[in-house]
Amino acid sequence: MPKKITLIILTVFVVVGLFILRTVNIYPFLFQLLFNQGVSLKQNDSKVNILLLGIGGGSHDGPNLTDTIILATLDQKADRITLTSIPRDLWFPDINAKINDAYADGEDKRKGGGLIEAEASIAKITGQEIDYGVRIDFSGFVKAVDIVGGLDINVDNTFDDYAYPISGKEDDTCGNTPEDIKAYTESGTASAELELQKFPCRYKHIHFNKGMTHMDGETALEFVRSRHALGVEGSDFARSKRQEKVISAFKSKVLSAQTLINPGKIISLYTVLAGSIDTDIKQTEFDDFIRLAEKMRGAKIQSTSIDQGDEATGRPGLLVNPDPSATYNYAWVLIPRTGNGNYSEIQSYISCQISKGGCNVAPAKVSQ
Repeated sequence: MPKKITLIILTVFVVVGLFILRTVNIYPFLFQLLFNQGVSLKQNDSKVNILLLGIGGGSHDGPNLTDTIILATLDQKADRITLTSIPRDLWFPDINAKINDAYADGEDKRKGGGLIEAEASIAKITGQEIDYGVRIDFSGFVKAVDIVGGLDINVDNTFDDYAYPISGKEDDTCGNTPEDIKAYTESGTASAELELQKFPCRYKHIHFNKGMTHMDGETALEFVRSRHALGVEGSDFARSKRQEKVISAFKSKVLSAQTLINPGKIISLYTVLAGSIDTDIKQTEFDDFIRLAEKMRGAKIQSTSIDQGDEATGRPGLLVNPDPSATYNYAWVLIPRTGNGNYSEIQSYISCQISKGGCNVAPAKVSQ
């Protein structure tokens, strides 16, 4: 990942989308961008925290469950951007569900409540006040990538994922009887491996070769959403790296001359983006975000994941996988190694990452 990266890379659809939106009044925008250099966004000690959420969308059950959860911290003083990935399987006692259900739970309570609940939940977990939130619908991302002609991505490692979910088949019985499904659900033995064995028709095999690969929208989405790849690419850490690659490539393609001078593409992108984003960023703040992007053009980017660590390399993690029980609705979940609902260690780690620009997880084992 190149060190010179703009804020546009982080906010993907947000800043790129707002840029496109502003082309409707391009000359006033350019005047403001060039001559009004002030940034008046919400911030704490020159830091802006943006919660980025990605959902699958569609008509199947759980369209508002967040597949991707990233806290992006923009530190203007240090000229540094910190991306913290939160695993969707992290159990959150406040809603008696995984953290990926927070946005959906908020939307179920009232339209527009998804970002409010998701931001409050992530703030409690990370210890960081969330200034802005952005929810991106992956179906819109697929369309947008196809509009710009696809992306060229350098794949770091060849990998296979035999458990990639097929959209629309989330509830397919795969030939199981209602009695079989009920027995499986109530057995308390749920796991990704057993799920694949019981419901093979819900999943497909995807494969990527190492090296430069041209990806259409659907392929790019598979590349960033793969969660069960064999080998090193199966970790949340590797997944977050893949997401960064696609975000960077998408930003470069959208802001290329071939796209910006093509009115048809601009209009098509605007239509897709307008229907794919849910955000609490006010229209009066659009220009400020783009000015901030320019201000942090040379910012250093660092990524970190809150995960279980890596046994192969000996890298310790902050999370553990408890045995399935009624406490977790018999689901496969992750909890802090300091105990269910105890986020103190996670908060200290994230704070250190943001303030010092790099910290290691202590290797000491902590009992659940």
